[in-house]
Amino acid sequence: MSPTILRKQGYRFFFFSREETRSHVHVYCENGEAKFWLTPDIELARNHHLSRTELTQIEKIIEEHHEQFTTAWQRHFKC
Repeated sequence: MSPTILRKQGYRFFFFSREETRSHVHVYCENGEAKFWLTPDIELARNHHLSRTELTQIEKIIEEHHEQFTTAWQRHFKC
């Protein structure tokens, strides 16, 4: 199961139900995908085919919705 947390500007933000315990969010769009750590700071963990411009846009969206992502993570994983 991979719950979608947000869809914005052509990006789908989600996480996998059975993955590592450090909070993070996956991002998918037609050009590629990436993974960003949510703690202790927002940080790019992995990138597959996304441009620097796209990564910057994604990071801004994560910053704007950080609390939403963190809350969704805690609810889903019962932290």
